[in-house]
Amino acid sequence: MEYYELLGLSKDASAQEIKKAYRKLALKYHPDKNEGDKAAEEKFKEISEAYAVLSDPNKKKQYDTYGSTGFHQRYSQEDIFRNFNLDDILNQFGFGGRSGGGNSFRMNMSGGGGAAQSFFNQGAPGGGCGSCHTPAKGQDLTYQISVTLEDVLHGAEKNIALRHNGTPQNVSVRVPKGIEAGKKLRLKGKGGQAPPGGTAGDLYLKVDIAPHDRFIRDGDNLILEQKVPFSQACLGAKVEVVTLEGKKFMVNVPAGIQGDAKLRLKGHGLPGGPLSGRGDLYVKVAVEIPKELGEEQQEFIKKLQDIGL
Repeated sequence: MEYYELLGLSKDASAQEIKKAYRKLALKYHPDKNEGDKAAEEKFKEISEAYAVLSDPNKKKQYDTYGSTGFHQRYSQEDIFRNFNLDDILNQFGFGGRSGGGNSFRMNMSGGGGAAQSFFNQGAPGGGCGSCHTPAKGQDLTYQISVTLEDVLHGAEKNIALRHNGTPQNVSVRVPKGIEAGKKLRLKGKGGQAPPGGTAGDLYLKVDIAPHDRFIRDGDNLILEQKVPFSQACLGAKVEVVTLEGKKFMVNVPAGIQGDAKLRLKGHGLPGGPLSGRGDLYVKVAVEIPKELGEEQQEFIKKLQDIGL
């Protein structure tokens, strides 16, 4: 669904215009004014979802950046309605309190895969919107996908082959920059088959970050172990460091550096999110001790030992 169209607004609408448009439509489609009208009930749910996103500056920014499809791949129903209290909103618009007697219109967030079990409380004793109900929905499914640190850095489009109930299924999903392990990407309507008269479930792809052969992730930062010979650790040197994206830098290793020291390359870590800046790259210096020494090397080491080094 396109949120601006639902509210009859252009994309440059102000916060006040968004609020005004929602109030007007909420007055028109509120279930108390349209008892038994399923179309009005569904419309009320849709405009409430639109307002939950467009009235939140951060969610609105994500929606404006990625559009409806990209936004819904990043935000589940639970994410959309988090910190959004419909009771309070309706009270502000003059509908009066609806929390007494169980007739609350709070967003009830529960159910499998973090999806919203229902937009509104159902079966409330004492009337109200007890007749309202959400169409039956297919099962939400969760699969795990593995992404690389390069995917985290640049973002990626992943084509994934899945199998559900013996049936192969190919899906495409956009992995946003800066994604963290454990996050879920939602593909609406790609889950379990819909029951008669219902809607298909959603597919959630739980993200796992594959180990990298050179870098370790620490939040938005990256850590790279750089081995240097004992002589360079003592005397100092310049060493070449290659970043995750393949850029090369000559880094100064100061004389006398200790084995647990880290050298910082600012802004060469991972992005904190699709619209965030990057963390830093820390080069962890490891003094390389040879496993075997030639005769000449042994003689030099013995001399160093004799003079207290």
